[in-house]
This record gives sequence, C-alpha cells and structure tokens, in this order.
Amino acid sequence: MTLLAVGLSHRTAPVPVLERAAVPASDVPDVLLAAVAADHIAEAVVVSTCNRVEVYAEVDKFHGGVAALGELLSKRSGMTLEELTPHIYVHYEERAVAHLFSVAAGLDSMVVGEGQILGQVKQALRTAQETGTAGRVTNELLQAALRVGKRARHETGIDRAGQSVVGVGLGFAAAAFGGEGIDVLAGGSLTTLDGLAGRSALVVGAGSLSALAATTLARAGAVDIVVANRTPEHGRRVAAAVGGRHVTLDGLEDALATADVVVSCTGALGTVISADVVERSVARRTAAGRPGDLAVVDLALPRDVDPEVAQLPGVTLMDLEKVGALVAAQEGGPDVASARRIVADEVEAFLAWQRAASVAPTVVALRARAETVVQTELERLAGRLPQLDERVRREVDQAVRRVVDKLLHAPTVRVKQLADEPVPVSYAEVLRELFDLGPGPAQALSRPVVEEPGTTGVDPLSQTDLLAAPERRRP
Repeated sequence: MTLLAVGLSHRTAPVPVLERAAVPASDVPDVLLAAVAADHIAEAVVVSTCNRVEVYAEVDKFHGGVAALGELLSKRSGMTLEELTPHIYVHYEERAVAHLFSVAAGLDSMVVGEGQILGQVKQALRTAQETGTAGRVTNELLQAALRVGKRARHETGIDRAGQSVVGVGLGFAAAAFGGEGIDVLAGGSLTTLDGLAGRSALVVGAGSLSALAATTLARAGAVDIVVANRTPEHGRRVAAAVGGRHVTLDGLEDALATADVVVSCTGALGTVISADVVERSVARRTAAGRPGDLAVVDLALPRDVDPEVAQLPGVTLMDLEKVGALVAAQEGGPDVASARRIVADEVEAFLAWQRAASVAPTVVALRARAETVVQTELERLAGRLPQLDERVRREVDQAVRRVVDKLLHAPTVRVKQLADEPVPVSYAEVLRELFDLGPGPAQALSRPVVEEPGTTGVDPLSQTDLLAAPERRRP
C-alpha cells in the first residue's frame, strides 16, 4: 500500500479555480465515500479549507490512485482534467506525510502560522472517522499531524510569524479608515487595528472564521456589531459572545446600510452580497450622512461578495486573493525554521512507525508458521509413541518449543531493528520468501514523474502523469 496526497491550494490555483473545486463541509462525506468506492483506494480523508482541497488516501496502485482522485476532483469542480491538472499536486509516501505535517503546523497556509488550520485538520479526521473511510494508516497520519501542529505552536512562536486570515483582512480594513493595520513592508505583520475603533460592523456567517472576526472587531473597539446568518441560533450565539445583535439574511441590506465594516465568510455556494445590494446600501449611507467609506472583507471560498463591488465608489473590497498577494513576500524567521525542524523530526517518527507496522504481520506470520509445524510434529510423535506418559510428553513439548523460540528470536529481533533503518531492501519481504509465508503487504509502488520541488514545496503533475495507467516499479 502507498500513502498518497492529491490536491490543489492557493499555491497552485487561482481563486476562481479553488472556488469551483471547493468542497463544503456538508458534501465531504459524499466525496469520501466516492473516493473509497473507486478502484485502488482503501482509505481516504479530505482536508477542505478556504484555500485548499486535498485528499489523503491509502492506495494499492500509485497511478490508479492518482487517476481515481484526479477524476473525483474533476467531477467535483465541473472542470475537465485538462483544465484542472495544471493546478493539481501529488505527494506520495514520505512527501505526503511531510506536506500534511507542514499544513498542520501552519507552514503552508496563505498566512504563515495561522491557527484555523489545526481545527480544520481535526474536523477532517472526525468526518472521515464518522463516515468510515479513515483506516489504520490515515487515522495514525492525521493524529500525528495534529500532534505536529500542537508542538509547533507550543514550542515555537509560529503564531507570531503571521496573523490569521481574519487579522490580515481586518488590518486592511483598519488601514482603509486611516488607522494602523497591515504594514506590508514589515512582511505583512499586523500592528494595531485602531482604525476600527468606534466603527459599526457587520459579520455575515456564524462559523469559526466569522466568530473570530466578530471577536477581533470587538477587541479592536468596533461598536454595534451585527451578525447576519441563515441559522438564527448560530447567529445569536456569535452575536451574544460580543454583545452584538443578530439579523437574518433577509435583513442584510438594512444592516449593510448602517455598517462601516463588513466581514463575510459563509459556506454558501453562490453570491451572498450582490453589487446591487451594496450599491443601494451605499446610497442609503450617503443619504443618511454617514461619513467615510465602506470596507468589505470577503474571506469565503467560494466568494460571498460579488467582485463588481470593488468598482463601486466609496467601497473598498478585500478578498482572499488580495490577502494572498499582501503576504506573499512574508519571510520566515527563526520560529518558522524551528517549526520546520519539528516537522522533519515528526516525519521521521511517523516513517519509523510505518516501517515497524509493516514488519508486524511478517513476525506474526512467522510465529504462526512455527506453531503449526511444532503442533504437527508433536501430534505425529504422539501417534508413533502412544506409550509415552504425560510427564514425558510435557518435557518433549517444552523442549521443542524452546528450540523453536531460540531459533526465531534472532531473526524476529533483527528484522524489527532493520525495519527501523531507511534502507531500500525490505527484510520483512525477504523473510517471507525464505520461510514461504505467502504474499505480504504490497511493496512501495510506482514513483511519479514529477519535477523537483520548488520554493512552494509542491510537485506539479503533468497531464500525462495524471492519466498514466501502466504501473512502473520504483527504482
């Protein structure tokens, strides 16, 4: 079996492509079931966030698994493979592990160190477990990724290396009102949000990012915070936490007319805030004599806000694409380097677990074969020498078993030791051949033809690679 990661993210795909490929939380179980129903895929976990869609799978054929997952993402996005493939990356085995661990540590986020991703990885594992598509390998992989993310945050200052997407978006809004917000020259670091003090705010949505936005706005001194959400109980809960009030989406236009700052992050598949609604709201603001521009921050994927809103006079729009451009030049410091060392250490630990786990079936099979031989020979002895008394039989039984145990002790200990060494020879498979133990776990399969990783840490996958069917042995 081979561990495989296939996906696309903000590093390889523009926002319009990510919007089409996005998998809402409600659809993740269906995607998981479709994945494991495909040939060659035994286990699957989907990590879907506002800037990535990734499938981690345990497969028995490399090219077969890649093709199946590529087809799945293609159908989900409504794009052909020819359109989607330039944006897809593939990682396998060690690099799949390293990629997920980097994601969980916040090293692969649009804003380095952002904290939301850890909760999203946890939710991905929970959904796969509930759906029944997470098996021994993917369970251990995701659990290890969560440990890596926690270590990175507890043992380094990675959280200080970059702010959350919410912080960057609100920093942009604060700067739009003339206050301190994002200092681009300082690598995208967030200073203060004093430009939001005294401003009225509207938060559309009631998920984790929306709740974080509401809390950040309240701490920055925003007043009259309104939360608009389709589900009243969720919206009321977020509003109550910040001393605000809740409205339904039917009251969205009225709330827009009284807001200075709007943050939208829903899971809707279509436009939530249209250009027409914003235009009418701005006209009402002007008629009411409200000073200043309207700052709109769209953190949803797919987008909640019609991009045409940016063309309206008196409106400043910030979306995920601009967040990415704002922090693209952010440089890593010592905290980032420390987090990368943690990832490297944890990758080695996971690979050691994999090697040990791969040996266990061989050791069990060897012991079982020995037990069968011992039992057969003792029964044969009993048939030939029925006159032996019970005491002698016990002595013979113990003597035979001691001999077998001593003979098997060295190879079983040694095969475990050798499994912990990153060598190209599978000693467990050699042991199976020598003792005729039958077929063992599948060998590591084909190596994909990919370019050497660049600064993004992503393996671009060519169309030929994705569609290739023949299996090729890894050198």
